[in-house]
Amino acid sequence: MDTEEFRLPRSREANERLHAVVPGGAHTYAKGDDQYPENLAPVISHGRGAHVWDIDGNRYIEYGSGLRSVSLGHAHPRVIEAVRRELDRGSNFVRPSIVEVEAAERFLATVPTADMVKFAKNGSDATTAAVRLARAATGRPRVALCADHPFFSVDDWFIGTTPMSAGIPAATNELTVAFPYGDLAATEELLTRYQDEVACLILEPATRTEPAPGYLAGLRELADRHGCVLIFDEMITGFRWSEAGAQGLYGVVPDLSTFGKALGNGFAVSALAGRRELMERGGLRHSGDRVFLLSTTHGAETHSLAAAMAVQATYVEEGITARLHALGERLAAGVRDAAAAMGVDDYIVVRGRASNLVFATLDENGEPSQQYRTLFLHRLLAGGVLAPSFVVSSALSNADIDRTVEVVAQACAVYRKALDAADPTPWLSGRPVKPVFRRLA
Repeated sequence: MDTEEFRLPRSREANERLHAVVPGGAHTYAKGDDQYPENLAPVISHGRGAHVWDIDGNRYIEYGSGLRSVSLGHAHPRVIEAVRRELDRGSNFVRPSIVEVEAAERFLATVPTADMVKFAKNGSDATTAAVRLARAATGRPRVALCADHPFFSVDDWFIGTTPMSAGIPAATNELTVAFPYGDLAATEELLTRYQDEVACLILEPATRTEPAPGYLAGLRELADRHGCVLIFDEMITGFRWSEAGAQGLYGVVPDLSTFGKALGNGFAVSALAGRRELMERGGLRHSGDRVFLLSTTHGAETHSLAAAMAVQATYVEEGITARLHALGERLAAGVRDAAAAMGVDDYIVVRGRASNLVFATLDENGEPSQQYRTLFLHRLLAGGVLAPSFVVSSALSNADIDRTVEVVAQACAVYRKALDAADPTPWLSGRPVKPVFRRLA
């Protein structure tokens, strides 16, 4: 499709309707139309497998599905069937359903490093519950989070550290401190500086780069020595690094961990898991002060827990993590070859674990560029590829990957022209895409 003829009139109208009734025009900032070229943010009609259709009738090969939550592909038959079985049986009761114990037992069999689990609906609730539990267990006020990881929670303890800190008291912000990923010496210096004040270390155990040998074990030792709780945010690494997350792959056991995203293949379910000694503080069978851990009306909806169980069974029986890695490796190799063939391999850079690929768009000086990202996204969209990242789902076929690489090659040819001109502006269709975390609209 000619990019000059690529228009989304129905999506544009729907985006205007969204902004009239939904702040930001989306229920997640990362899905906002400001993340896409101007007037080229598709509004989705439906999806199946690795493809989605917008309300203008265009079909796309989709990456980063549901912000990494739909790792098996849309409307996965096994998941949908498990959900359907529960829908006619009721979804929420005044007492726990038998599905709750079955889902908990299944989760703990999948993540054997944890002793207990509590389900919720979103990742923020789970990570904030972990922080509260750590503070209660240690009697300490401060949270130490990894400064290199982009998101932990919508709650004040994290959002206060971002440029979008409006509405959060300074006193709250002062209780959150940061440490750099991969630097044990700096982390120990932080713990020493705030001796007996830090309740927990919270981080994603891995992201774009593999943890250096001994790093996670070193954090475990530091947490033990300084008496703080080690929390792994496995929202992304869970079911992408392995079924049991990064802790299952690297063999370092945190005190608490949080899972979500791929756990329900698009259905709303998250989990806080961890050591019995800590988790039981949020229960009824201990003699200490009670912790209001997680208490959500919809946290144990039967159909979402059924979806989670179906996801876990599918992963184990069909070797899904291996498939995600194989697809990602094929895609990364193809994109890198296409970029090299056009002489832009120093400017369009694929990064991350094969199951969790992202890309960087750099300008002629090698600096990250929102303008060049806009150019690249525009060409991908016009070619039928919806890719805010290159995060794969297992529903992708080799043909989907190969078609994606073809579209990337076409985009790289335009990218080369913009680099030669040292100005991408003539190839933009409006304002550049914007970062999610910024102070002003």
